[in-house]
Amino acid sequence: MAQKRRKNLLKRAKGYRGVRSTKERYAHEALLHAGKHAFAHRRDKKNDFRRLWIARLNAAVRANGHKSYSTFINKMKKGNITLDRKVLAEIASEHPELFTRFAKQVA
Repeated sequence: MAQKRRKNLLKRAKGYRGVRSTKERYAHEALLHAGKHAFAHRRDKKNDFRRLWIARLNAAVRANGHKSYSTFINKMKKGNITLDRKVLAEIASEHPELFTRFAKQVA
């Protein structure tokens, strides 16, 4: 049983550099840290994508004659348009002519 546990531990640490992939104690420590980072970064990923969508929207909004991203979002809220940033950024990057029409409607 102990051998099976060690084998599974080293299998999960495969690809790690140095002794972290071959020695049980170091592999265990590396896996603990990797799990801790994976847990934290799953949450960070949501913020990272939101930041990316806002940057893309800001560029598209300024290219369409608006002053800034924040004023564009404010006008959208006042106009009761409820598209989220992900959808808006996707439209802006994949269908710029559609976003241009949308931006003129918001203005």
